[in-house]
Amino acid sequence: MTRSAWWKFLAIAVATSLFTAISAHAAEDNGSAATERANEIFKWINFAIVAGLIAWVFLKLTPPFFRKNAETIGSAISKATAAKAEAERQLREAEEKLARLEQEVTQLRATAQKEMTAEAERLKAITQSDVQKVGLAANAEMEAAERAARLELKTIAANLAVDGAESLLAKEMTPQVQESLVAAFVKNLEGRPN
Repeated sequence: MTRSAWWKFLAIAVATSLFTAISAHAAEDNGSAATERANEIFKWINFAIVAGLIAWVFLKLTPPFFRKNAETIGSAISKATAAKAEAERQLREAEEKLARLEQEVTQLRATAQKEMTAEAERLKAITQSDVQKVGLAANAEMEAAERAARLELKTIAANLAVDGAESLLAKEMTPQVQESLVAAFVKNLEGRPN
């Protein structure tokens, strides 16, 4: 049975009951008391009809309104649930990042320490290499300077020897010795073929 059929049945049953009650009551009482009672019963019947109509209109028009309202509320609840789930997911991600942050900072510090140590070792090795290169260059320069000084000393010694020999020859070379040397040289040249 549908709602409207049920309401019709109820309205007919109420109306029939009221009419039966009015008839029975009217038969019992005579005169003005009967009319007074009949008026009161008709007022109640009128009230029942008006209340039934109001109830019927209310039941006919309000379910779509309440259904729409319930759908709106349900939609808002599902959106709020989704937003809450998203916020909780973001909170978990943030907490995980925060937990990993300390590990990352520790790893970064360890990596920086290793890199700093490696860089210090590299700079130390480069410095030692540069010191060795500078030492080798200084040794090479000193050896070159020593060779140049020896050559200069040899040159000076040779010049002194030549000067000494020249002065010695100049003292010992008399005009007679010069003539004999020139004659020996010319004689030597004459004996050679051209």
